[in-house]
Amino acid sequence: MDGQYEVLSPWADAAPIPLRGISPRVTDLTGKTVGLYAMISKVASRPILTVVEQKLKERFPTMKFSWFLHDRYLLGGFDETENKVRLGEWLKGVDTVIAAVGD
Repeated sequence: MDGQYEVLSPWADAAPIPLRGISPRVTDLTGKTVGLYAMISKVASRPILTVVEQKLKERFPTMKFSWFLHDRYLLGGFDETENKVRLGEWLKGVDTVIAAVGD
């Protein structure tokens, strides 16, 4: 053996796909309704979003907020039709969403 070895890359040669969001981004928050999505089972999610709401109100006084509190232990997952409908209705009333999860 001569102490040399061949190194192979695990990456395939592929054409990169440009990244894009699942929804268009909101360009201006003035007068918009922001949805605040909090997991109740995650203790810090509501305090985090409360501070986010306060800071955004300072910057955008005309902004409105709509909270969605999801307790997976109480309500179950979103596989249940009632929860899907409730979430869908809430989403119709907001322009964008901020979610927080925190222990």
